Order: sequence, then structure tokens, then C-alpha cells
Amino acid sequence: MSSSDFRQIAIRAESGKAERLFRAAVSAFCSLTRPSRREIAQLEDLTLPLFNNVSVESRRYVAAALSECEYAPAALVRRLCEEPVDIAAPLLIRSRAISDVDLIMLIGRHGLPHARAIARRKDLNPTIAHLIRALEKPTLVRLRQPDAVADAPESAEIAPAVPDRKPLPGASAENARRRLRSMMRADAEGGAAVNPFVGAQTYVKLRETALTGNAAFFQTALADALDIDFSTARSLTANQNYASLLAALRALDLGEDKAFLIAVAVYPTAFPHPQAIRIFLDRYRLLHRDAALDKVRNWKAETLSRAVRGIVRAAANADMRMASGSDNGSAVASLKAS
Repeated sequence: MSSSDFRQIAIRAESGKAERLFRAAVSAFCSLTRPSRREIAQLEDLTLPLFNNVSVESRRYVAAALSECEYAPAALVRRLCEEPVDIAAPLLIRSRAISDVDLIMLIGRHGLPHARAIARRKDLNPTIAHLIRALEKPTLVRLRQPDAVADAPESAEIAPAVPDRKPLPGASAENARRRLRSMMRADAEGGAAVNPFVGAQTYVKLRETALTGNAAFFQTALADALDIDFSTARSLTANQNYASLLAALRALDLGEDKAFLIAVAVYPTAFPHPQAIRIFLDRYRLLHRDAALDKVRNWKAETLSRAVRGIVRAAANADMRMASGSDNGSAVASLKAS
């Protein structure tokens, strides 16, 4: 019996069976010493469709179990990390399946509750640690002086505010912006390549999820294959035409027959006659893979940019509130004195 058969049984049955299947599948996976990519993909295929049908307690149990798992399925881990922090905390603190860019985006979407859990990670990237401090206590973070940038050690960027030197409003926001831009550039240069494990298994997953007719299943598989977030993957298939999807499939270096099968499953009304099929194949052949990879890089950069803007905006707002509070306090003190 295949994983899809189990899934259909669980969906049709009462929620208790879905709960037991969800927990049992993850428990069995965690007992594997070194799971194969096929086994990882099977667990994702089984558990993700059940996710909305299981209780908070089951999600909390699975998050705790996977936090200790060295080869945890990335898509399931990311989905659990989007849950409230009381569920996601074990993964935010310990999971190796979450990249630095994932952590930044999680902070951008969920704010301080997730950030405080992430701050407890061992060997946390100094840039992310600095960002969390800027969000939590923005007035304790200030910029280094321009003439000391070259010589000052890393630790010099963070210093407690002293009475005779007031931090400038917006300083921590600018510091966070500068350092996050550096991380974005490093990610664009070093992480531009698409998932190196793209191959037959990835194609099968894209094909099978596309043929289910459930857009969310296919969008999740596409996000995993391209290493982008779910909202970006969803936008690629929300257009009236298949241009964005065509670029995504070309970046994955799929053959034209495989690409067409996926495209027609996602856009069934776009190919009413043979001429439409010929146009698709011509466009696919003419699209250079480097150009398609550039589009993937842009999608990743836009995703990270949105997260950075949200983080920096939060830090700037915190600075403004602190500065406003300080000004109000001074005004009250002067009135009392008069």
C-alpha cells in the first residue's frame, strides 16, 4: 500500500486515526539511523496533507521529535516553524534543517517570540544574534564610528548605552539593515544554485502533486525543489499564463516532455490545440537555463528583502518609541521642576 493510500484512509476516517498515523509516521522515521532521500520525501508526502487535521498536541509532539533528528524533512520542519512558538520552539532552538536565511524570514514574519527562541541556538550566526538584540533592546545597539570601522573588533558593534552618550534614533535599524544586506549578498552569490538533489525523485514529486489537482501540494513541492518560500511558489502559479512556471521548470533542468506534463497539469486550459503545445515547447527550448536561474535568484532575493524590510521596520519603530518615551520623560521632568 502506498503513502497516498494511507493518506486517503486517514482523511476519510475520524481525526483520531489521522493523529495516530501522523505521530506514528514521524516516530518511525526518527528511529532510522540514516534515512534516504526517498524516505524523507515519503514522510513529507504522508504528513503534510494531514497537517491541518491533527491537534496542537500532535504538532508539538512531532516538532519535539524532529528537533533531535539529524536528517529531518525540510518542508515539514519549515511548516512546523510557522506555528506559534510554543509548538515551534524545539525546532527553532535545535533543528539543523533550518538555514540562516530561513531564520531571518521566520523572525521577519513572527517577531520577538520566535526571535527569542532562535537566540538560544548554539553557534548562532553573529548577524542574526545582533539582529535579535537590536529588536529586543534597540537602544542598546549603536553604530560604530566611521573612522573606527576598519580596526574595531566585531564585539565593538554592540555596547551598552552610557549616560553621557545617547544612541541616535534609528541607529540600530541602520545597523541591522547594513548587516542583513551583507547576508543577502552572500546568499545570492553562494546560494544561487538550485537544490543539488534535483533529479528523478524531484520530478516524480512535482508530477504527482500537480496531478492531484490540489494547488497547495504542488506549490509546496515546487518551493522545496527551488528552495524558495511557499508564498513565492504560490505566486508562480497564480498568474494567468505559465511564464513564471516555465522559468521555474527550466531552472530545474527538466526535459521538455516532463516540463510540458507538469505545465498541462497545472494549466489544463492553456493547451486547447496542438499549436499551443508547439508554442510552449518552442518557448521552453529557447529559454536559456542561466536566464531561468537568474529568475530564481531574483525570487529568493525578493523573499529575503521582504523579510529584511519587516525586521528593519520593527527595529526602527522600537527606536522611535524609545526616543519618544525619553523626550516625554524629559518634558515631564522640566514641568515638575518649574
